[in-house]
Amino acid sequence: MNTSLRRTLTVLAAPVAALAVWILAVPVAGTTLNVRMGDATQTVEAVPVAVSSLLAGLAGWALLAILERLTSRPRRVWTIVAVTVWILSLLGPLNSAVTTPATLVLLLMHLTVGAIVILGFSVWGRR
Repeated sequence: MNTSLRRTLTVLAAPVAALAVWILAVPVAGTTLNVRMGDATQTVEAVPVAVSSLLAGLAGWALLAILERLTSRPRRVWTIVAVTVWILSLLGPLNSAVTTPATLVLLLMHLTVGAIVILGFSVWGRR
């Protein structure tokens, strides 16, 4: 499988997996995913889940493509940056989710998307 196809599948797998978590948690289990946005509370819906996870995958791909042109060890640099960003992204659910179940589901979504993107671009992406 060529590199572009592998990367495309990785980018597409991220929102599919995030939506699978959302579907199991929200419609199936009945969890309400409310987060604090300033003084207001907002419910996390399917479309923002899909869009944000798709954008995360595309941003990862863009960074990797840039690093491949600028550095001699692009996957190593990319993996270090990606894991750092992934860990920092966990602060969002920890600081903004309204309930413990919402925190756990949002953390699971972040962990799932991060794992797919990082493994897809750094490990599975090797020839």
